[in-house]
Amino acid sequence: MQAPAAPAGSQQDGPLAGFVVLDLSRVLSGPYCTMMLRDLGATVIKVEQPLVGDEARHFLPIAPDGRSAYFAAINRGKKSIALDLKDETDRRVLDQLIARADVMVENFRPGVLDKLGLGHAALSARHPRLVYASISGFGQTGPYRTRAAYDVVVQAMSGMMSITGHPGGAPTRTGSSIGDLAAAMFMCSGIQSALLQRARTGLGAHVDVAMFDAQIALLEGAIPELFCSGASPGPIGARHSGAAPFDAFRAGDGHLVIAAGSDHLFAALASVLGSAGLTDMPQFSTRALRVANHAELKAVIEQRLAQQPVAHWLGQLERAGVPAGPLNDVATMMRDPQVASRGVLPPIEGGAGQRAPVTPIVLSGRPYPAQLPPVPALDAHREAILRFAAGEATALD
Repeated sequence: MQAPAAPAGSQQDGPLAGFVVLDLSRVLSGPYCTMMLRDLGATVIKVEQPLVGDEARHFLPIAPDGRSAYFAAINRGKKSIALDLKDETDRRVLDQLIARADVMVENFRPGVLDKLGLGHAALSARHPRLVYASISGFGQTGPYRTRAAYDVVVQAMSGMMSITGHPGGAPTRTGSSIGDLAAAMFMCSGIQSALLQRARTGLGAHVDVAMFDAQIALLEGAIPELFCSGASPGPIGARHSGAAPFDAFRAGDGHLVIAAGSDHLFAALASVLGSAGLTDMPQFSTRALRVANHAELKAVIEQRLAQQPVAHWLGQLERAGVPAGPLNDVATMMRDPQVASRGVLPPIEGGAGQRAPVTPIVLSGRPYPAQLPPVPALDAHREAILRFAAGEATALD
């Protein structure tokens, strides 16, 4: 039975409760990072451009209420204030907020905030406890530091696109913006590490995360493969380069995935298929041979799978302890009973029925919220934030 859900938008019991994050970022990498920090209990003040706000407020798809569903999914629960960083009055407010913040997150191109007097060197001199978090395309150093970068650029340059898709196919970007998302997740970890370090030293830090570096860090198999073979790996579809059978397979009425790369799992799979003799065939007798002969092995497996529907095989494989699953589309995934049981996709308060993923971290006694907090309208929290900046309020939540 699932534990009782925490109150909608509850932050008081979060591990980052009491920390204030000043979010000067926009679009995806920075906002996704600060969304996770907010879900873990931090108060996030989102600083946006006057009149237009974060560009993502205008991104497709647009929900029935006229707001960007894309923006809503990663900015719920934040406090919004519109400030012009070049306006003298607004800069005074920003300076007051920086003085009260534990963390400042930005994803401007390196050098932009330095010109505004908001670079790390300037702020750390005045606020030595501040954790200054910078996400950029290529990092704060190196020959590419001032280049603009979007997700598809770093996926292409890192080699990620070269191993994605099917052999002979066109260059393929992954289905999610992992260039942005990986940088966001590494930054979330980096910020928390810097806060732990500050607890010991009393000093903040400059956390520098590059989208390009983050993509390279995700090449967990491709780089070792290049090291061992001397050749760059290419796309291999749904299969794994170092295990077989580990792929998507066609059954009687659709596809399923099976991950039976070890000897004992392969033997269990062969038993389920009624083909125990597979394990005795010389070309399939070891892991290395199964990988070398993966196409032949797949054909043999699919010939057997074609005799029954996906549901039949999934039941048999589960009972045998062989890792397997259906090939869901997004709508089917959202109807999955495991998703409902865990509460992974709560509704957004005031979101016209829109659901969004939680930050998938469950701590003891702190389950996922039954409802996600509302999405801030542009400048919606100006008065409360101004009082907080001036020291007239001790907290925003």
